[in-house]
Amino acid sequence: MVAQRAIVIGGGAAGMSAAAKAKRTNPAIDIVVYERSGYVSYGACGFPYAIKGEIARIEDVVVRTPAQFAQQGIQALIHHEVLTIDTARQRVLVRDLHTGREFTDHWDELVVTTGGQPARPPLPGLDLPGVFGLRSVEEAISIKTWIGEQRPQTGVIIGGGYIGLEMAEALDAHGIALTLVERLPHVLPTFDPEVAEQVEEELRRQRVDVRLGQAVQAIVGNERVRGVVVDGQTIPAEIVILAAGVKPSVGLVRETGIALGPTGAIAVDDHQRTNVPHVWAAGDVAEVYHRVTGKPAWIPLGTTANKQGRVAGANLAGGNARFGGVVGTTVVKVFEREVAISGLSLTRAKVEGFDAVSVSATASSRAHYMPGHQPLTVTLVFDRSSRRLLGGQLIGREGVAKRVDTIAAALQAGWTIDEFAELDLSYAPPFAPVWDPLLVAANLARR
Repeated sequence: MVAQRAIVIGGGAAGMSAAAKAKRTNPAIDIVVYERSGYVSYGACGFPYAIKGEIARIEDVVVRTPAQFAQQGIQALIHHEVLTIDTARQRVLVRDLHTGREFTDHWDELVVTTGGQPARPPLPGLDLPGVFGLRSVEEAISIKTWIGEQRPQTGVIIGGGYIGLEMAEALDAHGIALTLVERLPHVLPTFDPEVAEQVEEELRRQRVDVRLGQAVQAIVGNERVRGVVVDGQTIPAEIVILAAGVKPSVGLVRETGIALGPTGAIAVDDHQRTNVPHVWAAGDVAEVYHRVTGKPAWIPLGTTANKQGRVAGANLAGGNARFGGVVGTTVVKVFEREVAISGLSLTRAKVEGFDAVSVSATASSRAHYMPGHQPLTVTLVFDRSSRRLLGGQLIGREGVAKRVDTIAAALQAGWTIDEFAELDLSYAPPFAPVWDPLLVAANLARR
């Protein structure tokens, strides 16, 4: 029987994709979305660029408003927090954060899209003014407001992942002297060290003080943040960005019978069904199937969230959509470098049990005689015995995003390194040399 009422918990990419697709699939469904913050359907990946000033207003990252969804017949209620889920009675307890009123609501189908939550290390001083996370529109607005009003001259970024690196560039644009602290030996831990070291070199070239393998012990200040204690040394900081990673926001589903998978996120099948009938999950709160390892994975990306949400929405409305999994493709801009990965690093491939080897090649991004050509380094990882392509990493000043997508397509198809080397890639002097850097690396692997 097709659902008559669907409740979506969370109004981010996955939640609003699910609601919109369900309504298109079956216009008769009554859909309500409960969102704790003041915004729905926004591109969080744009926050660093709005803070930097490349985007005029933080609010410009909002794709659609509750009023626009209402025109589609979807009720998106902001400032409403779901407190509990009763899977036996198919009810949720909701609090209106404006009025404090609590009420119950009933579903025929429930979609959990509560997303991820920032890792908050147990540090003294986390609540000082001037210390920020970056997961919501409100937090992005607060950061930009703080910079505009307080004019910080020094800052510390805790964490060397994607958000930390993008925020380094954003804060640098405001003339803030930066220190980036990463407790692991390198930034970008999903990459192999040889690639991460080039990113660290770029950060230092841009006058960012990079502290690797060091632990933050406290954040200090009085009426506002004044510094960060790292391995016994106090680093001056008038703004601090917490970018120490995220984890699936599963607190709401604990004790509900909704099963978590080995990654700690909600376990789902390829239709986005959980183990509880009529309960679906999508986005950063849910696991994905990794097409290279063949195992569940947790890879919180906006692209995946939109796709999973769309599948969940179609299926709860009576459809039969399927999400086939991911290969883990990401790209990030770090000042003047572009860095990307798809599939597994050599380190990860060995951990997963592959007989993995890698090759690296540096070639020109365009024909060597074209103005503006830049060196581009490609690392390809493959299985020694089967020769199956397992992953690729790229770093350069241009042309990285286009090429990592080629690697992603090959991984999706399950190609060998030899099949990859036979690709018929485009060539024109302004865009690529006759032998594209991808093919240079692949041919090196064939020797």
